[in-house]
Amino acid sequence: MKQGSTLFLKAAVTFMGIPILALCIFGLSWLPKNPFNPDYDHILYPILIGMYVSVIPYFVALFQAFKLLSYIDKNQAFSELSVTALKRIKFCAMTISGLYVVILPFVFLVAELDDAPGLVIVGMVPIFASMVIAVFAAVLQRLLQEAIDIKSENDLVV
Repeated sequence: MKQGSTLFLKAAVTFMGIPILALCIFGLSWLPKNPFNPDYDHILYPILIGMYVSVIPYFVALFQAFKLLSYIDKNQAFSELSVTALKRIKFCAMTISGLYVVILPFVFLVAELDDAPGLVIVGMVPIFASMVIAVFAAVLQRLLQEAIDIKSENDLVV
């Protein structure tokens, strides 16, 4: 396979990380200094801590996706390395979902105090999005593992 066949996907993975990094550096650091309502400070800090902690598995998953694309470039797509990368992506997605489940009660408190019920739905988006990614990675992991098993069976037959 050509070296640059996954170049677009690698660029997309890179561009997925840049806004999150910028948000962590500028956006989330600005929010505690300028809260929209100073009465919500005690609720705002657990949400911010959870968001900062969720960035770690996000970037780990992006790195694993980048490694998976590198394996595809090196014709090692059907290897245990790819299965391991998908397993880590699945674990990171489930971790992000779990972190946002923990954050959701605080988002509910902010929505209750601010009388903004739509905020709870917005708070649920990362949970469902990361669960979809986790399920998709689990399905790909299983399919890839089965393909590797079939390939190793065929190698033993010949």
